[in-house]
Amino acid sequence: MSIKSFKDKETEEIANGKKSKRSLKRLPSNLHYVAYKKLVFLDNIGSLESLRAWPSLRLERLKGDRKGRWSIRINDQYRICFDYADGHVSGVEIVDYH
Repeated sequence: MSIKSFKDKETEEIANGKKSKRSLKRLPSNLHYVAYKKLVFLDNIGSLESLRAWPSLRLERLKGDRKGRWSIRINDQYRICFDYADGHVSGVEIVDYH
């Protein structure tokens, strides 16, 4: 499983370990490293089943207007949302749920 695409530049910058004005508007500075680690983990994990083995990630299948997507938690407020198909992750974005 690897990340094939990002939904926005801000998330891609965070995944590459960069802090820009744009990425700091998306996610507070103190959460960049946490998000970076989870994005690297998502890029290197073997399958969704492997993600389920880590309860702290709180893998969830989304409903409503995000039906068909998945998410893992950065913290109580922010999530990493993504699409999963054929062993690949795409459309990765960091979302403020509140």
